[in-house]
Amino acid sequence: MLKNSKSLILKLITALALSFSFVTALETTNNNSCTQTVQAAKMSKAERAAKKWIAMRESGGNYYARNGVCYGKYQLNIAYLNGDYSKKNQERTADRYVYGRYGSWVNAKNFWLAHHWY
Repeated sequence: MLKNSKSLILKLITALALSFSFVTALETTNNNSCTQTVQAAKMSKAERAAKKWIAMRESGGNYYARNGVCYGKYQLNIAYLNGDYSKKNQERTADRYVYGRYGSWVNAKNFWLAHHWY
């Protein structure tokens, strides 16, 4: 009976450990995917202005603009959008792209001014 109890306790501990690691991994994934959205929500006036400036240069602010493989307000490569052309996904994807590549919309605008693309 003692042997069965130890086995049961060991199984419960293992199950709890696996559950905890799954929840931790899920929270990490959710936190990473939300980072850009949170960053976008806290944008400074200069960041918002640079983002709008790029959108106007790229598409005139049109979410449905198309130029070859580029689509939408920020003229993102359609591969980046993963088949979801919604306004929400375009905003999220543009923020992720810009913060990942340039660190800020202001930096992206400065790059655009020098190269006429971002």
